[in-house]
Amino acid sequence: MKLFENLAQYSPQALGVLRIMTALQFIEHGSQKLFNFPAAAEPHALTGLTTAAGILEFAGGILLALGLFTRPVAFLLAGEMAIAYFMAHMPRDFFPVNNGGDAAISFCFIFLYLIFAGAGAFALDNRRSA
Repeated sequence: MKLFENLAQYSPQALGVLRIMTALQFIEHGSQKLFNFPAAAEPHALTGLTTAAGILEFAGGILLALGLFTRPVAFLLAGEMAIAYFMAHMPRDFFPVNNGGDAAISFCFIFLYLIFAGAGAFALDNRRSA
């Protein structure tokens, strides 16, 4: 359909919005681990692993929101989410809807996509390569 063919011209902007909104959600996960903001019903105990995850999520989310070093950051974060899923969620139950791993899987595959697609529009990476 012609309507959908015309939408293709906005792919860079849609990719940029996907990157930014995913990053903002990811920052929230990191800030909750590190600073308990927004306040969690059960705050995370700051073990070495939780602290490392919080730092990756907070700092990595900021870099992704800015679109700075998008591909290498997305690579690190996809790996973090795969590890988080198999270490924290998978042992609880096989099905993601039952083990609370839906977000980890979604983040992992969005980050994998960003590795290949790049930052899209509204990214500082675009200024670095210009």
